[in-house]
Amino acid sequence: MPDMRFAPPNPIRIADRSSGMNAVSVRSYNERLVLSLLLQNQGLSRMEIGNRTGLSAQTVSVIVRSLEQEGLVTKGEAVKGRMGPPTIPLSLNPEGAYSVGISLGHRHTDVVMIDFIGQPKFYTSLPLPREGHLTNHSKLVETVGQALAALPDRHEGRLAGIGIAMPEDREELALGPTGMAERFETLSNEIEGALGVEVYVQNDITAAAAGESMFGAAKSLDDYLFFYIGARLHHRLVLNHQIFQSRAPASKPMGLMDLERRLLAKGVTTDNLWERGAEWPDLGGEKETWLKACVAELKSSLESASQFLPVSTVIVSSYAPSDVCKEIAQRLSMVCGGVESKPGELQITPKALGAASLPFSSKFVIET
Repeated sequence: MPDMRFAPPNPIRIADRSSGMNAVSVRSYNERLVLSLLLQNQGLSRMEIGNRTGLSAQTVSVIVRSLEQEGLVTKGEAVKGRMGPPTIPLSLNPEGAYSVGISLGHRHTDVVMIDFIGQPKFYTSLPLPREGHLTNHSKLVETVGQALAALPDRHEGRLAGIGIAMPEDREELALGPTGMAERFETLSNEIEGALGVEVYVQNDITAAAAGESMFGAAKSLDDYLFFYIGARLHHRLVLNHQIFQSRAPASKPMGLMDLERRLLAKGVTTDNLWERGAEWPDLGGEKETWLKACVAELKSSLESASQFLPVSTVIVSSYAPSDVCKEIAQRLSMVCGGVESKPGELQITPKALGAASLPFSSKFVIET
């Protein structure tokens, strides 16, 4: 059996109706097999696809021809080899499909649209309304509409769907205004009703881990421990491409809220902590204290997981600046011998990018 990945990751709800792009929701297993392989590896020849999937040369040719006609796969320039005719590398066509991802946070709502290889084509961040003003879903629907309008006319009909990364951690939901959870629960129906597009819903941390598996630092990994540093610290264990959530408390306080608390106690401004893509100013000794405490918490979680399963790779993700993620990953590797710790590659809005991967998972890749 070929080694594939990207099953839709234990969804809260995954729409699976026969509508949407090209009126196809459920593709053949072999088509999904080839698309899954090309998601992991760009520039494969038909022969390489056959060797890795176990499909016959004739089957691969039929599938590739069909996917080319649909605009999902594109040919590269012929490569001359030492023997035999030139080989033609095949890759996913970036313009073959698009999806929108929405991340619902306690302070911001992020909206992103990506192409078929995960490159952002539209991004914006909306501040979450405060107490008594939670009914402006119309603004979010309008923003999603703007993302869809950014697609050129020739790409109409190539939207795979909309994914929503929905918070379910009670501690983090409690950080937002009263009634936030209840309003979030109605959002998917509102978007489907207003825009007529399939909506896929997933736990936000699981969505972020799924995004790293499909497009980011975990693309080549089967098993790893995933940490997400948001307002609080979250983790997921990924085994054989399946994402598992602990039955223990969903998150720990050692996140950006903890750093904010430390800074406010010293009279240091914290506005930049919550701005997507903004570099942090010099935060003095409190940042160093927080980094040490954060790495110690990650190390403790890693050691707990390693008591039951060998963990050799860790992915550290956050919407904090990339240098912060890199610093935490490097320090964790130093204090945990034999463990490779990598910063996540999905920047600015990992949850929204992960949410955008959900329609692709449901429609184009195999279930492991």
